[in-house]
Amino acid sequence: RLRRSYDTLAAAARQSQAPIVRWLRQQGVAFRAFTVVNAISAELTSTQLRALAARADVRYLADDPVVRNKLPGSDGSRDAAPKDACNNLPGVPWGIERVNADDVWALGARGQGIVVAGQDTGYDFDHPSLIAQYRGNGAPPDHNYNWHDAIHAFINGGNACGLNVVSPCDDSNHGTHTMGTMVGENDATGFTVGVAPDAQWIGCRNMEEGDGTPSTYLECFDWFLAPTDLSGSNPDPSKAPHVINNSWGCPTSEGCTSANWSQMNTAVNNLTAAGVLVVASAGNAMGATCSSIAAPAAMYANSLTVAWTSNTPGNSLHTSSMRGPVTADGSNRMKPDISAPGSGVCSTVPGTGFGTLSGTSMAGPHVAGVAALLMSAFPTLKNDPPAVRDVMLQSALPLPQAGSCGGFAGSDRPNPFTGWGLVDALAAYQRVQAAMYLFGDGFE
Repeated sequence: RLRRSYDTLAAAARQSQAPIVRWLRQQGVAFRAFTVVNAISAELTSTQLRALAARADVRYLADDPVVRNKLPGSDGSRDAAPKDACNNLPGVPWGIERVNADDVWALGARGQGIVVAGQDTGYDFDHPSLIAQYRGNGAPPDHNYNWHDAIHAFINGGNACGLNVVSPCDDSNHGTHTMGTMVGENDATGFTVGVAPDAQWIGCRNMEEGDGTPSTYLECFDWFLAPTDLSGSNPDPSKAPHVINNSWGCPTSEGCTSANWSQMNTAVNNLTAAGVLVVASAGNAMGATCSSIAAPAAMYANSLTVAWTSNTPGNSLHTSSMRGPVTADGSNRMKPDISAPGSGVCSTVPGTGFGTLSGTSMAGPHVAGVAALLMSAFPTLKNDPPAVRDVMLQSALPLPQAGSCGGFAGSDRPNPFTGWGLVDALAAYQRVQAAMYLFGDGFE
């Protein structure tokens, strides 16, 4: 399915882009051609822009300005201690218990056979709790097809990793933290912070210290469809991940507008059609209001959009978790889809230690990890995003809310605050198991 999708998209892109590519080369313009969406990124003069705008084979031109994200700050330390550095309770972090991931581990599913991916500020691949799960782990490590850097020019004026880095590097701590929540485990200490600790991971850096552009996000989506070697050559869709976590947002005021929303939406749709599940954090805003989910990638129908719940007995929705429905594009589309733990989440930070972060950025990886557990337990779910999505939504713990948004009541299920409810790995596992029992030959 992945090969067929990639080949179809690549053939269409090559044919339609060929005349423009020739023109760009004649002009001496550096460019990057995409496959997951039929688009080309380039830095052009005003004269060149006017020339392109006049061409019949150019559908539209869109700005690619710097995007400035408000990433959550750490409320914990980068302590090298294996456990209580960020979690005063014994055992696994509270989020893993809350989504019942450890109950699914007891049934034999820990993410084995599944590849998760993330696009973020980068990743500290040799962190003791991440190195064994890195798909490129070896002696020496092989970063071909396992890592891509979409930061080719300084956006923020500089970063600790540099540009076009050829091995995973995190210029912040955000990406390393999100990856730890998906797969983090240290066999030497026995401390597990990841929902699917036996899954493998690959990564792409789409932000410089939290700042990206529409094209850096799009470049990572493009790479995930068919990962390449470190030179950017020899794309191979067989090495695509099963699920991608996206703990970032690109708001209208900072680069992603109605003029370019369709580009990333097409990328998400094409990845979904190819069999890759796209998980996106709903976004954070102090005192979030109705229809505040208004940015890629959370706003799209095929993104599995995740709200943020707190560590309270009732799994209360955090006041900063953005709400639906999506109205910015005129759709009145129900969002978010599901909820997950996001407050004081303990996970990996660059170096050797752990720290806590809060936000929808921390909630999204919990859902991506649960998806990995389900696909690991039931391989027929691999490369079937609609089925994985459906089973997680239908089995979620309902979280009704007071009030309403956009004509949708908080008491509804789904609702524009918590979606279908809190993701529940065990309930989802049991739902698939029941379907397999009823239908005999696998979950369809």
